[in-house]
Amino acid sequence: MDDMSELVNGFVTLMVTMDPPGMVPVFLALTVGMTRDERRSVAIRGALISFVLLVVFALIGTQILDALGISMSAFRIAGGVLLFWIGWEMVFEKRLERKEKTTETAITRDHIANLAAFPLAMPLLAGPGAISATILLGSRADGLLETVALVGIILLASLIVLGAMLTAGFIDRLLGETGRNILTRILGMMLTALAVQFVIDGMQAAFGLSGTAG
Repeated sequence: MDDMSELVNGFVTLMVTMDPPGMVPVFLALTVGMTRDERRSVAIRGALISFVLLVVFALIGTQILDALGISMSAFRIAGGVLLFWIGWEMVFEKRLERKEKTTETAITRDHIANLAAFPLAMPLLAGPGAISATILLGSRADGLLETVALVGIILLASLIVLGAMLTAGFIDRLLGETGRNILTRILGMMLTALAVQFVIDGMQAAFGLSGTAG
């Protein structure tokens, strides 16, 4: 990471892929019929599991790619395309529909038993988009200080998502369906722009083009 703007971009990317406003109706559907204490327990465990998963990928994601023979340039391009697709889903209201289908499947199969781990922690919070973004950010972290800063960003994003889940009922009433749709579309547009930048960086690094490859 070159400067503060990289950290800000990383935080925005994580926030958009983890999607706190989009998680509100999904979390409410997942925990329907639960008491307040049960809902709080699921939210805390889910946020904790997703935080650990993302930190692991941030720290050793590059080594995993190296072991598989995948270059960072290739992963940046692939990750950018994936993030662009997620952003497209958010803009055109497809992502919430997919999450709701995942929620229905999980409730049918496992009901409440492992709700915090699946589908809440993965794939709803630490999904392919968030994991890809985390590996990309981890590859840019240079030295202990920037790595600690990245872990801090993941922690902050996880805490914000946790706060959204703990106050899901209030946020749902405050935003309403229209407010959630507008906010999700705005976040989706931001994610598509960041995704395009990931692809540009990957192509610059892969083909030795001029510019900042990160």
